[in-house]
Amino acid sequence: MEFAAMRGDGGPLDGGLNVRRCLEMTGHGAKLGHKQEAAIIALLSQRNIEEAARAVTISAKTVLRWLKEPGFHAAYMEARRLAYGQSIARLQQASTAAATTLLKIMLDPNAPPSCRLRAADSILDHTIKAIEIEDIEARVSDLERAADKATAGK
Repeated sequence: MEFAAMRGDGGPLDGGLNVRRCLEMTGHGAKLGHKQEAAIIALLSQRNIEEAARAVTISAKTVLRWLKEPGFHAAYMEARRLAYGQSIARLQQASTAAATTLLKIMLDPNAPPSCRLRAADSILDHTIKAIEIEDIEARVSDLERAADKATAGK
């Protein structure tokens, strides 16, 4: 397998994530070597440490030792946060279709009553959560404005 395919360019080891760019932006001191970058990508895309090590042709003990190094561990955690953020963004993109699906099921007279009830309950539950979040955001904004005014008055 070509090494470039393991370095965050959408190849088979990184699941399409731009992990290479993340690794270049970590800013945790010394740059990681090519094997360490490949190991981080493999850790994100393989099922376990042993499979990740095999994918990069190093031992699992080496990966475990690297994970104990602060620079490698920090770069790995940053890459995980990036990958998780990309997953959340994909879910947000799909939320409109999910809401449409729930509404269609809820309103479909041919759908089983249990499915219609579950869709209606899900819609109500998500609506309540959204209102609660909006209320909390408004309260936090009010508190921040009050704190800014108090700080400015000193």
